[in-house]
Parts: sequence; C-alpha cells; structure tokens
Amino acid sequence: MKKLVALILALALTLGCAAALADKIGYTCMDGTNPFFVALESAIREVVEANGDELISLDPQNSNEKQIAQIEDMISNGVVAMFVNPVDKDGIIAGLDKLKEANIPMFGFDTEVADMSYLVTYAGSDNYNAGKVCGEDLVAKLPEGGPIIVLDSPTMQSVVDRTNGFLDAIKDKGFEVVFQKDCMGNQEQGNLNGTDALTAHPEAVAIFGGNDPTALGAAAAAEAAQSKALIYGVDGSPDIKALIAEGKVTGTGAQSPISIGKTIAELYYKWKAGETVEERYPIATFMINSDNIAEYNNGGWQ
Repeated sequence: MKKLVALILALALTLGCAAALADKIGYTCMDGTNPFFVALESAIREVVEANGDELISLDPQNSNEKQIAQIEDMISNGVVAMFVNPVDKDGIIAGLDKLKEANIPMFGFDTEVADMSYLVTYAGSDNYNAGKVCGEDLVAKLPEGGPIIVLDSPTMQSVVDRTNGFLDAIKDKGFEVVFQKDCMGNQEQGNLNGTDALTAHPEAVAIFGGNDPTALGAAAAAEAAQSKALIYGVDGSPDIKALIAEGKVTGTGAQSPISIGKTIAELYYKWKAGETVEERYPIATFMINSDNIAEYNNGGWQ
C-alpha cells in the first residue's frame, strides 16, 4: 500500500513538473472568424501543443484598439512569446512596444507590421505575386482591357501588396480603375461596396478583391446586379474554390494558411533551441482558376 501511495505521489509530482514546464504562447490575428485564420491558427496550435506548450488565442475582430488591449492581457497572463498578425500595420506598433518592454519575442505571420525590426522572423505568402497572377489572368482573358473595380484594404499590408501586384500586372494593358474602396477584408463590406461600385459602374468588366471574403461579397453583388464582371480574390479558400467550380468566380491567388502556420510555429521552436533563423520566409502563391480547379476543389485548404 505504501509503495502504491509513493508511486501515485511520484506520478503526481512528475505531472505537476511537466505542467509547470509548459509555456504560454500568445496568438493574435486581425480576424479570427476568417476561415483563412481559422486554418492558420489550427496549424500553429498543432505544433505548439505537440511541443507540450499552450496557445492563448484572442480575436480582436478587426479592431486595432482591441488588439492592443488583448496583447496587454496576454502579457499579464504570462506569455513567453507572441505570434502576431496586425489589424493595422502602423497601429499595432503601440502593442509591439509593450511586448518589447516585457522582453517577449515576436513572430510575425501573413501580414507585415510597419517596422519589421520588432520581429524575430516572419513567415507569409508572396502577396505581391498572389495579386500579380490575378492581374495576369485578367489580361489573358480580356486583352482589350476595360473599366475595373478594386476592393482593397489599405491598413492591411498583405492586401496592399496584393493590390500592387494586381495593378502592376494590368498596367498599360487598357484597364482603368473606376472605383476603389476599403472593404477591411470583410465579406459584408465587399458586398456593400461591390453593390455601390456596380451601381455606379455597371459597365465594369472585372472586380479585384483583396482577399476571398471581399471577393465573395463582390460575387454576390455581381450576381444580384446581373453583372458579367470577372471576379478575382486572394486566398484559395474552400468557399471561393466552390464558386470557381460553379463559374461564379473567375479565380483566386491561392496561398496556404496551413503552411504559414506550421512554418512560423516551427521557426519559434528552432529559435528557442538556439538555431539561427532568417528574417523572413516567403510561402509560394499561385493561380487557381477554371483551368486547374479540379486539382484543388476538395473542400479544404491547400
């Protein structure tokens, strides 16, 4: 009996020590309800928990003020590192300063911050190329050019890069941007602004959305307006791929949230182990359209 009690006490002590050794690691992204970030957070969580640590994940719901407040909460909660995706590339600097003061290392993903020197390293899609392949596809499909609508998000560096890639690809190809407005990466706003844009410019031949939720909103607006405008997004989400298969969306500059999440989480553990990591790790992006949709329309993320 005494041996059994001793064994139980030893096991409890071992488990208690293991629990004490587990680190709390913070996670913040611009919009936790976006399916892209749901998949990305899950990939990070898988790596973190496989290493015996705990991921504390909070959703600022596209509010810079809430994101900074949540960063403060996580600092108080004792996180030892932070995975960071900003609502606002400039606005988040106040939160990064608080992390720096607390000596908490920062690991960026998907969207750059205004001052990348705060970050240990960064993993994100080649966002410029994701927009560029959409522009190249548009030029191939409509070589005569025409009026186009751009639904972007200037506070999100990832969307800025995509928009720049798209606009560079169509430059001097006969296209004219007749409407450009911030949709905050939001499907509802994409629908509202898409509706306004098509009401003012029913002759538009194409709509570029800075991400797939924006493009989904624009696609619904185009269908309601009976517009034949080509619709482009960026992400490669299951929802957008289903609409590409149905012919309701033209294409998306695809990225892989699973690869981004796994990469940045593994980089943290490499850095923690004392290994050298580079400043940034670009993740490849590519075009998904009617030509190759059969390869990717499997109900999940690539």
